[in-house]
Amino acid sequence: MTEKLSNKLLHNLEKQFANNNPVLQKAIKVFQELDQIEYDLGLIDMEESTASKQSWWPVISLFGGNSSAKARFINSYLGSEKLLSGIQSSSHKFSVLLHSNQVNPVTLPATALDVDPRYPFYQVSRKIELEEVGEGNRINSYLELKAYNSEQMKGKLYIDAPNMMTVLMTPVITLLVKHTIEQSDLVLVFTDALEQDTPLINEFVKTIIKYQDSNKFIYLIEESATLGNADNISLWQRRLAEFGLNTGQFIIMPNQQTVISPQTNRYFAELDQRIDNVGHDRSYRVLEALEKNIHDVETFIIPEVKKGLELWKDRANLSSLLVLSFIAALVLVAEVQIGVLDMLIDPIIGPISLAVLILMLIPAHLMASKLLAGPIVDKLMERQEELCLLENLAGVFEKHLTFWRMLLPITRPAGWDNKAKVRLAHLSDKTKALVQELNDYFSGYTPPPVPAAQDSERQSFADLPE
Repeated sequence: MTEKLSNKLLHNLEKQFANNNPVLQKAIKVFQELDQIEYDLGLIDMEESTASKQSWWPVISLFGGNSSAKARFINSYLGSEKLLSGIQSSSHKFSVLLHSNQVNPVTLPATALDVDPRYPFYQVSRKIELEEVGEGNRINSYLELKAYNSEQMKGKLYIDAPNMMTVLMTPVITLLVKHTIEQSDLVLVFTDALEQDTPLINEFVKTIIKYQDSNKFIYLIEESATLGNADNISLWQRRLAEFGLNTGQFIIMPNQQTVISPQTNRYFAELDQRIDNVGHDRSYRVLEALEKNIHDVETFIIPEVKKGLELWKDRANLSSLLVLSFIAALVLVAEVQIGVLDMLIDPIIGPISLAVLILMLIPAHLMASKLLAGPIVDKLMERQEELCLLENLAGVFEKHLTFWRMLLPITRPAGWDNKAKVRLAHLSDKTKALVQELNDYFSGYTPPPVPAAQDSERQSFADLPE
């Protein structure tokens, strides 16, 4: 077994969490062990890692409508007015906002997001291409990366979604809305985005319903001049209940006449707390993704390869059976014409004929297996693209193009045995232990100390003679 070296992503993540998140630092070790198992199976290369399947940043997304509420929030709450003045929400792009040490703001193309596994839109162009052919090469029309020197953005990523009222509903936009919510640890929904009934809003609501039990949604309601805060919240609770949205937190935000800033504590005390704790949500999300990666190897990825192997073996055996049937037909014709059956059952000629037949069938079977492997490899590559998998399904299959694996009826993927299953089960136990460790960090219970008087009383009682 060749030891897989830790790639650059894991090395950087390990340094990042060395001091501030020991649970995620331990999780990186589990990712390394999972990478070793997948590397041994031929699922990933030396430089690849299963850790690249999810973003390691805490992600907060913002969805709004026609009002200026979301734009004012971004311009004022996420940084100083002077630095962020003039920044408006894009009418059609998903903008990823992050902290930068550069003095001047910088806008980068979507390719910066598509090739960096640390970001939530890593390799999203592949998903876009599957949704709409040709659009994968146009990701700069859908995404952008904006970097600002803002203290409020440190350690977090904000995804500013386009105006939900004006953006056209396309398969790509629908995909990006779902992907953004799926990758987010916290979703801020400005309720003006839900004031109209459009096809995109309906899809947006369906996605929220799918994830509403995850406690990741906060609904921001603009302060009303005619309604009290309690009445405004009750009104929106009834409206959202009609959509099927029954969970989520409601926060009143200042109206257009009030400047939004982190100092408006009466409005944003709860929001500040949720944003400050979003790193904890990220930790649970990463551990959940790790458990899913481990589980998918046995229940999803290996079965996909096994289906290809079984189909390949069936076709190869059928081709050999056809060759054997052809030979049997020739023998039958020869028997009718010249009578060869007595010669074939001769104690000397018979075994020689059988040996010659086997020597003919073996090369024919091997040749047919190699020829039939090509379509299976193509099919597995298409399946990998269709499912947007990191794992190379065809790579595992190609390990079977050896003499004995082509000759024998082996449909179990190479390297997939009880030892590999035990290793995966061990990693799953480690991940569950990390979740428990993270739970203990927030809910650890320390028994109260026993008062000295009670302690001496118990000791005296214990020392009484029987």
